[in-house]
Amino acid sequence: MNNPATIIACQNLTKSFEDADKKITVFEALDFDIQSGQSVAIMGASGSGKSTLLHLLGGLDMPTSGRVSVCGHDMAKLGNKKRGLVRNKHLGFVYQFHHLLPEFSALENVMMPLLIGREPKSSARQKATEILSQVGLAERLSHRPGQLSGGERQRAAIARALVTSPDCILADEPTGNLDEDTALSVMKLFIDLNQQHHTALVVVTHDRQVAQLMQTTYQLKHGDLQALPD
Repeated sequence: MNNPATIIACQNLTKSFEDADKKITVFEALDFDIQSGQSVAIMGASGSGKSTLLHLLGGLDMPTSGRVSVCGHDMAKLGNKKRGLVRNKHLGFVYQFHHLLPEFSALENVMMPLLIGREPKSSARQKATEILSQVGLAERLSHRPGQLSGGERQRAAIARALVTSPDCILADEPTGNLDEDTALSVMKLFIDLNQQHHTALVVVTHDRQVAQLMQTTYQLKHGDLQALPD
């Protein structure tokens, strides 16, 4: 059996910023990798830098020093356009708020990443329909976000993240706006799809029940990232 490929590699990753002439270091010299098919939770107190780390992994922010490589691409060395193409091809994003466009249907929202990637409209429609069916929204294709429940909107957001068959999904508190039962239902769906598509999954969460569904859990504390025991 082949060894899993490294999807995201972080080397000597440091992020700091200036605040009122004071240098604040969020984290320093982090080294860790995300492998294909791996599911990872990143936990930590509010303000510990979890979302900042996720933005660095996705090339949405640049490190102060060190490097983040996505499928072999050093994100800091790419221009904005090329970085966007790498994100569109290799990564999917899910946030606490679904960020679906209210004027478009669930189907149109899920088609959008494919259309941005220049996929023909007929093919984009077919793929979006298939993935929406997988997340239990086959009967809701023409519904706009305002006509969907909170759980359904988050399922549509997950479908949008998965429709490009990305190598990794980065999720920032994806169940934060959901009640406990709906949150666990959405996360179990996430895991099932992660296993079916062999897509790596990185979830920033404060919820221990969510973290327990992942293969590996890290704690970000005082600028250090530590793997927690199983």
